[in-house]
Amino acid sequence: STASLSDIIAVELSIEKTGRIAAQTAKQVVLQRLREAERELVYEEYADKEGGVVTATVQRAGSFQVTLDLGRTDAIMLPSEQVMTERYRPGQKIKVFLSEVRRSSRGPEILVSRTSKELLKRLFEIEVPEIHNGVVEIKAIAREAGSRSKVAVHSRQDGVDPVGSCVGLRGIRIQNIVNELQGEKIDVVQWHQDPEVFLANALSPCPVTRVELGHGNTVATVVVPDNQLSLAIGKEGQNARLCAKLSGLRVSIKSVAEAEEERLQKVAEPSLLEEEAIEDRDIDATVAIASEATTLEEDMDPHVVEAGLGVPSESAQHQTQ
Repeated sequence: STASLSDIIAVELSIEKTGRIAAQTAKQVVLQRLREAERELVYEEYADKEGGVVTATVQRAGSFQVTLDLGRTDAIMLPSEQVMTERYRPGQKIKVFLSEVRRSSRGPEILVSRTSKELLKRLFEIEVPEIHNGVVEIKAIAREAGSRSKVAVHSRQDGVDPVGSCVGLRGIRIQNIVNELQGEKIDVVQWHQDPEVFLANALSPCPVTRVELGHGNTVATVVVPDNQLSLAIGKEGQNARLCAKLSGLRVSIKSVAEAEEERLQKVAEPSLLEEEAIEDRDIDATVAIASEATTLEEDMDPHVVEAGLGVPSESAQHQTQ
């Protein structure tokens, strides 16, 4: 009597009177609800891990994507998130960065990455206790996955060497990270609030002669010794690119000889401009004098001109006649 439209009413039925089709339907409904509950549990578990690093086992490596086994579910690594120099073999265990966890009709879909800068950051947090505890802070990361990376670190506590903390005793900490990234080279440099000092550190291992900032501290010119120019630029410009990404500036690298040549050209340019200005003033003065002379001749009385030239006027000629 209290029921209304769209209400669900539970009616007790005897199991002995239930047919085979009804029993099969009930079984399917129960299994479906169990699968949905399991999918929701898996989603919640890995949604909490989004933005972190997990260890996965390569299940299948295809031409398009790599399927990884996370234990309770699978993950997908798209081609854009794969390192070109790495080869993934079935059964291989690797650490990956959980970039995204989302729902789908077939359950939770998990996307992982091996190229993300966050993977490198999380590996440092795992290997370096000072970073995990917040004593040492990672200020910036520039990465070309599979080839080379630069990490700028800063110490929040006096007396703590940020670079030494990341490298570890005999390089054991940084070597563990390099091994996990399958040989990717990592440069750890000290961050500094002064852009000139920071750029000099970021360009390591190349020595820097001086750094010049311009255009509102968005462009920088780095001068290096003549015999170190190729080292500063790096193979195919890699070191210069990473330095620019790490600092967030447009960086131009020049040798001492090139910088001196440009300086001499800038010094010579004002002298040339002054000479051109003097020539222009002389030409203007000459033109002005000629113009004034022409104007005087045009404004002069013709009779005065004739008298001055000794030519008799018309009235004088009549008197003579």
